[in-house]
Amino acid sequence: MKTRFRWLLVPFLPAVVASVLTAALPAKPNVLFIAVDDLRDWVGYFGHNPQAKTPNYDRLARMGTSFTRAYCASPVCNPSRAALMSGLRPSTTAVYENNIDFRPLIGPEKMLTTAFRQAGYYVHGAGKIYHEAYRRPTEWDHYLEKEGRYPRVPAGQSEGVGGIKFAPLDCRDNEIPDWAIADYGIESLGKKHDKPFFLAVGFHKPHMPWNVPRKWFDLFPLESIKLPPHLENDLNDVPPAGVRMARPEGDHAAMLQSGRWKEAVQAYLATIAYCDMNLGRLLDAFEKSAYRDNTIIVLWGDHGWHLGEKSHWRKFALWEEATRAPLMWVVPGLTKPGTISHRTVDFMSIYPTLTDLCGLPTPKHVEGVSLRPLLADPSAAWSIPAVTTYRYKNHTVRSADWRYIRYANGDEELYDEARDPNEYVNLAGKAEFTARKAELAKFLPRTNAPDLEPTGGDGAKKGGGRKNKK
Repeated sequence: MKTRFRWLLVPFLPAVVASVLTAALPAKPNVLFIAVDDLRDWVGYFGHNPQAKTPNYDRLARMGTSFTRAYCASPVCNPSRAALMSGLRPSTTAVYENNIDFRPLIGPEKMLTTAFRQAGYYVHGAGKIYHEAYRRPTEWDHYLEKEGRYPRVPAGQSEGVGGIKFAPLDCRDNEIPDWAIADYGIESLGKKHDKPFFLAVGFHKPHMPWNVPRKWFDLFPLESIKLPPHLENDLNDVPPAGVRMARPEGDHAAMLQSGRWKEAVQAYLATIAYCDMNLGRLLDAFEKSAYRDNTIIVLWGDHGWHLGEKSHWRKFALWEEATRAPLMWVVPGLTKPGTISHRTVDFMSIYPTLTDLCGLPTPKHVEGVSLRPLLADPSAAWSIPAVTTYRYKNHTVRSADWRYIRYANGDEELYDEARDPNEYVNLAGKAEFTARKAELAKFLPRTNAPDLEPTGGDGAKKGGGRKNKK
């Protein structure tokens, strides 16, 4: 562990530290690295949405340690993935949006894939690991090039509401590209490998369009759908910078006018269930493989998703629903089956945790810290909050009980997560919470790389900032 993080060990009990340092991990374990796109906390182990059907996510949770408070580096695909894979926060690299090509800004020598290739691993994968507009094939020993195309929505059938795209399809499960992505992982797990491997499997779903075979929609009868918690006046105490991010006059207004809110929720649940099925196929192959006892599994989502909470849809915001996503680990010799950690972490930890667990040197540029102590003891003392950035100088700090947001123009939000988990009451303007804000503000990024595109006073792109929304 790096010198500047040694102070973090102080709160840990000596017995816990000793168990972490001496845990019997396999030498050079393989890595099964599973990414899921736009998956929020509607997974069984969170306990937030009992209408979700996620038997294979639940199965993976029973195999190791899952985190209920894990947060992305950015609530946007490209910056989230570039940060996770490079170990560098968006505020360090200036990769703030989907339309910023990270490749000229972050060299291949800094990437997680490179760390494993240099250590002698066979590094291969399929699907969406980086934002797909900016693939860099030279980082991989092999990568699946052809995943297939999505079936078209039948002529005359609605494709959704405005920009929120969803429709049941009359097709087979194997006609959706995620099937081929799972197949790639299944085939790799069935092969003999002469080197330790790093296998990346990046599922596209539940990213929009929420178009999957009709049978998955049928699992969620429309009359049984429950809408997410929502207050009509929820944005009244949100400052202007936060309201501009929410854009209630856009997706949410259109959804209310359409009367199809329940249909959109049904479609999202159906798409999660479809992806869960492919995860199950991959786990079946893993459990039958020769590698099940010497392979680390880590599953992560790139960010969360709003379905009307705070009158907002999609990601592109700094509230709980946009920033929280699943994080699940199975580490032979370290994690215990079916354990849950409620400690607050962010995905900048994934890079250093993997290098730590696999006995590789963690590059000096990496800004996160290893989660190894929490994988050994999910309840171990932990004092590092999660930090998420969206666009230039807009940040949120999430501790165990609080969320603090500071926008580029100085606007603020503060939520008592223990008493107000839906973030209904913004406490930032109350004098009695000045010290609390100052305490959390200590964790805001000290570096804010200049934006590569013109912005407004609150850090919002003048052109809207949501080009290439995928």
